[in-house]
Formats: sequence, C-alpha cells, structure tokens
Amino acid sequence: QVQLVESGGGLVQAGGSLRLSCAASGRTFSRYTMGWFRQAPWKEREFVAAITGSSGTTYYADFVKGRFTVSRDNAKNTVYLQMNSLKPEDTAVYYCAARDGVLARTERYAYALWGQGTQVTVSS
Repeated sequence: QVQLVESGGGLVQAGGSLRLSCAASGRTFSRYTMGWFRQAPWKEREFVAAITGSSGTTYYADFVKGRFTVSRDNAKNTVYLQMNSLKPEDTAVYYCAARDGVLARTERYAYALWGQGTQVTVSS
C-alpha cells in the first residue's frame, strides 16, 4: 500500500511561487492516479489538480488553471504541484491523495490514500 508525505509548503507573498512535493512509498506508484486537494479554514476540502499514472494526463480546477501545474516522476515516486502567481485565497492546507484507478476524479471519496497535508500561506 502506498503511503504519502507532502512537503514544500510555507509562507509566500502574493504573486510568488511554491512547489509542493508528495513522496510515495511502495513499488506500485506508477499505477496510481494522484490528486492534490486543499482545505482552507472553515471550508470544505476541494479538488485542485490530478494526474493519471500511465499517461500523465492532467486535470485542474478552474480556479488554478494557468497558475498551477501538476507533474510526476514515477522513477522517484513523487508528484509535484508547482504553484505560481499565488493569491491570498490560495491559503490552505494542501493534501496529496492517491487512487488506484486510471481515471482522474475530482471527488474526495474517490481517493483512498491521503497524506498529512502541508500548510501554504499567501500574504497580501
């Protein structure tokens, strides 16, 4: 079973950039579709981006299109989220998630495995 550990969060000014990483254990990482979600205080956890395992097809929430890029390195068992042009409303805990399937999904329940989250704070 895959275990996930996020890193790369921190404090950044509006307009800045951060790159989140999610390192996965296990030998079957490449078959998992990987997703990024975020949860701001007092809000529901929401889908941000996803990337499929084999083809590397990517999907994004509308509010991050053109600013965030999801990628993966199957040789390193790692998925990344490059976040550019950050806004204060991007402030949240960001979670990496994995689902054992070839289709990317935006629903939380579709992902069985979750990391512990990493805090991203964007100051104005």
